[in-house]
Amino acid sequence: MSSAPARPVTLRSQAASPLSGTIRVPGDKSISHRALMLGAISVGETVIEGLLEGEDVLRTAEAMQKLGATVRKESGGRWILSGRGVGGLAEPDDVLDMGNAGTGARLLMGLLSSHPFTAVLTGDASLRSRPMARVTNPLEKTGARFLSRTRGRLPVTITGTERPLPLDYTLPVASAQVKSAILLAGLNTPGQTRVVEPSPSRDHTERMLKAFGADIQVEEHGAGRIITLTGHPELTGQTVRVPADPSSAAFPVAAALIVPGSHLTLTNVCINPSRIGLYKTLQEMGADIHFENVRDENGEPVADLVVRHSPLKGINVPAERAPSMIDEYPILSVVAAFASGETRMNGLGELRIKESDRLALMTDGLLSCGVNARTEGDDLIIQGTGKQPEGGKMIAVQLDHRIGMSFLVLGMATRTPVSVDDARAIDTSFPDFANLMNSLGARITLAPEE
Repeated sequence: MSSAPARPVTLRSQAASPLSGTIRVPGDKSISHRALMLGAISVGETVIEGLLEGEDVLRTAEAMQKLGATVRKESGGRWILSGRGVGGLAEPDDVLDMGNAGTGARLLMGLLSSHPFTAVLTGDASLRSRPMARVTNPLEKTGARFLSRTRGRLPVTITGTERPLPLDYTLPVASAQVKSAILLAGLNTPGQTRVVEPSPSRDHTERMLKAFGADIQVEEHGAGRIITLTGHPELTGQTVRVPADPSSAAFPVAAALIVPGSHLTLTNVCINPSRIGLYKTLQEMGADIHFENVRDENGEPVADLVVRHSPLKGINVPAERAPSMIDEYPILSVVAAFASGETRMNGLGELRIKESDRLALMTDGLLSCGVNARTEGDDLIIQGTGKQPEGGKMIAVQLDHRIGMSFLVLGMATRTPVSVDDARAIDTSFPDFANLMNSLGARITLAPEE
């Protein structure tokens, strides 16, 4: 189901024409992963429309097949799964290679921990470097065993338990992936699994579990929430319409804000409150962004985003907003380079353990392009001038899709072109990114060989 070019793909982005048009960006990655997993453990047939057909999600689809679910793609982009029921996954014959899919790997650890067989998870060089202990440590308390490299890093061998114990776990920091892994483990566990989160994180898992028929309760608790799941439900296959990904939408939105004369409409974007921190932040900076045709689809709020080029001002972004925009800080730092005054993004330690050290890569890359950027501890500070940065550099993106797209957006409004050394990873979340942006007025091309 998945493939990628064997050689690096070097792209160059140069000053764009005013961006205009109406587009739908790819389906939401978080929802796509979860729809495949829940479809695989439901009774009956699950139909998924609008699935993100990026490398990360295709790896999860492959894993569900290897675990015994029937997964097929039909014409028109519909995906059909015949599930095996809760607790019904089968021992895989081969290693489960998750590629670069951190969400897929972490959620799958939870799902497999309550199945009484052994499975091995691995990934690409980037995923193998990422710590997984914050997921494996709580899951070990269910009775599952994990054999891994230091800090839980992949490859990891998971031996699930025949008699899983329900967890009552308080997250040390808000994390949708850790929360979701524990809840997925709780599905095939007797009794009640309880997760306390100190502040709200993405709640796609809770919403989708409820839609598939799980007995799940969510209550407010101080600044956070308590989620309680009753084990051994019978999940029933559903029709899932995956909305457009707000994290992917961030790139054309940001491009429209910084390229003079731009006016874009992005249709059917997920505006789950746990995912729109970037858009609130951009509006505080003065961005002309409006949500139109707000509606509900499959328990998720969606809307059409209308964005126009805007003069922007620097602001202070509070640390407590990070869970709702953790993937969007790289592109926010690009936008901040065009704002007037200082933008300070607080509490970004999580960015050091994503697909790359995003905090370091963004700071170094922006500096090389003439942007006044620095870090203070876990804070990123951009001193914007309201004018075009110089650009003109080749950025090493370390197989990080969001770093690659962020610098290609930067190049759309710098004085001289910006290049990225390897754009292959972009397909993990935004297939055909360059062609879609070019259809709007961008000028992204293969970089000439030196």
